[in-house]
Amino acid sequence: MIVVDRPEMIVVGHAVRTSNADEMEAGKGRLGALWARAGVPGAFAHVPGRVDENVYAVLTDYESDHHGAYTQIVGVAVRTAAALPEGMVAVRVPRSQALRLEARGPMPGALQETWQRVWEHTESGGAPPRAFTTDVEIHHPAGVDLYVAVFPSMG
Repeated sequence: MIVVDRPEMIVVGHAVRTSNADEMEAGKGRLGALWARAGVPGAFAHVPGRVDENVYAVLTDYESDHHGAYTQIVGVAVRTAAALPEGMVAVRVPRSQALRLEARGPMPGALQETWQRVWEHTESGGAPPRAFTTDVEIHHPAGVDLYVAVFPSMG
């Protein structure tokens, strides 16, 4: 895990409010349906001003820590959120210091293992500590790059 400066971005997509506990309980999870919707071919073709072909997942509005509720937006990065397609939201992801991790291999298993490493880092009081502001997953052909917001180092 290395700390990088993640640039600001704007993501347009669909949002749900959930928690890790809900996602692990049968029938309560909301992320499966969100991702199924995002996985439909051309799901974001009508979003204007796309930056690239990647799919972005933004985890934000944390209630507390990784045990609390949060909002996940799955969509695409855009230059500007001038015209929002119906049913979609735009979120401005502020620039931040972030732990950068790479998930490579069969999905979603590789991504779940990567998040498991993040949770272990959090539980063990690893440095730098998570900020629980806005985390970003960038899904691309080679895998997923995960940016987990951390408190800026004072060094």
